[in-house]
Amino acid sequence: MRALFIGRFQPFHNGHANVLRWLFNNADKVIIGIGSANASLTFRNPFTVGERIDMIEAAIGSVTTCSIPDTGGQSLLWYPLVRQYCPSFDEVYSNDEYTRLSMEQWGISVKPTPLFERDKLSGSRIRYMIARNDSTWAELVPSGVVRVMDRIHGVERLMRLARIENILNQ
Repeated sequence: MRALFIGRFQPFHNGHANVLRWLFNNADKVIIGIGSANASLTFRNPFTVGERIDMIEAAIGSVTTCSIPDTGGQSLLWYPLVRQYCPSFDEVYSNDEYTRLSMEQWGISVKPTPLFERDKLSGSRIRYMIARNDSTWAELVPSGVVRVMDRIHGVERLMRLARIENILNQ
């Protein structure tokens, strides 16, 4: 069975790594679909698709990835893009409700993945921790991701984006 695991990975964290370990044990082939591939340099999507691939590979090694762009809310266009940009797959895994709804419109069922420490391991939470200069964020991501963040100046970028978008004053 070929499994497609879809996420934004902004940033890739220990919850994602745990899901991938679970999938590697339950699928013949795992394909990582990187959603919102065309979005970057915002607080919600601070990293480019290339930077996210670097994070994933620094955390778990070389894997098959595909980049899935946003469709600007036109959900009926999304599944054809997934098919166009990703290698063939038999099953889709995601806990994102938008992904589930978009796929179900095409008759594709989406299976949930286990959630690992969801109260702590959330991309949104980690981005806010970084923006608030809380260095404990580094405990929530694989060490390879910390190295990529250092190389791309990811902490500084998130702090700047938080200021530009007035995130911490909302």
